[in-house]
Amino acid sequence: MTDVAKPQNIEEALARIHLFEGIRPEGLRRIAEIASEESHRIGQVIFKEGEGGSALYLILEGQVRISREVSGMGEEALAVLKPGDAFGEMALIDEFPRSADARVHERCRLLVISKEALEDLLFLHKDLAYEILWNFVKILSSRLRETNDKMTFLSVTGKF
Repeated sequence: MTDVAKPQNIEEALARIHLFEGIRPEGLRRIAEIASEESHRIGQVIFKEGEGGSALYLILEGQVRISREVSGMGEEALAVLKPGDAFGEMALIDEFPRSADARVHERCRLLVISKEALEDLLFLHKDLAYEILWNFVKILSSRLRETNDKMTFLSVTGKF
């Protein structure tokens, strides 16, 4: 677990999630109203590559490993996410199946927000929608840059 003090309530926890940085308290309250909490033990599968996705997951405590099965090699970890991180967000944008597995790397507490509930919230509250979607764009842009850097490294080192 982390050394960070546990949040006192869901709104405080949401304020620590990168996807919701800078969101005003009223917006955090609205998001908290549509979130549910889950706890998972180490090794538990949250979702599998190829499954349909219908929720966004927010890490409050613990760690989640995002990975893919590579033929002949086994599991290849793509990332280990920590408190403050979100995953499963691609399911909110498109209708494609999950692109990777999500497994509990360290016992964790998650907040889960369904696609339907978030879409309804964003439809009703346009200012909140703008703030969340702008944060979303920044996170996806950062991930794309990291992927580009990795691809460049693999290409230059001849490992690609």
